[in-house]
Amino acid sequence: MKKNAFLIAGKHTVEEALKNPRRKVIKVFITEDAKKIINKDNQPKNLFKDVSLLYRSRKELDNLSGNQDIVHQGVLAEVEDLESLSLKDFVKNEKKNNINLIALDGVTDPRNIGSIIRTAASFDFNGLVVKERSFPSRSKLLYKSASGSIEHINIFKVSNLNTALSFLKKNNFWVSAFDSKVEKNFTKHNWLGKNVLIFGSESEGIREKTLSKADFKFKIKISNKIESLNISNSVSIVCHFIKNQIN
Repeated sequence: MKKNAFLIAGKHTVEEALKNPRRKVIKVFITEDAKKIINKDNQPKNLFKDVSLLYRSRKELDNLSGNQDIVHQGVLAEVEDLESLSLKDFVKNEKKNNINLIALDGVTDPRNIGSIIRTAASFDFNGLVVKERSFPSRSKLLYKSASGSIEHINIFKVSNLNTALSFLKKNNFWVSAFDSKVEKNFTKHNWLGKNVLIFGSESEGIREKTLSKADFKFKIKISNKIESLNISNSVSIVCHFIKNQIN
């Protein structure tokens, strides 16, 4: 494997990587059956036209994936990282009136992050702001959970989240934090304009210093019988509501 390459797994994950002109796909490891399914689902395109195709058995792919939690669906690909857009360049060049970003504070589970990426892309959010050193950027679990959506959204990796939030505030973004301990329901807010939404880890929540950057603090109203929601479910509810409000 090339030094700067890594493996991703799963039908939708690999398909979307192959469709993305910005993604360098070096090799595809695949079963005969999986190739037939992918070709059938993507007619008349030939997604494998410009890529090295290596046939493997399912057992060989199990070994290659290196993790029994990964459902590879008969296909893995060796890829390189996407060239990332800086947050500063995005803010400088993006001219839309309505811009919505999600910032993750202390969220490290690759399944949750992958699900959040999938949700954000599904509801046309403009990107995720994540702390570079804690973001599992080459995790097969993250890519599988994102189900190809990572090819369709900006991931802004920053060295310091609080510095990034301060920069966004200076550039006319409203910062909103989601905290179950507050009382204001997020559905009562006007979400038009430029927004960055902070979500914290399920165990620790949002750190106090990061919380102090928030212009608004909201909760998601749920039954008193339930203590909290999974973070990916919380993000889904909020993104769906905001998408419907601004359209």
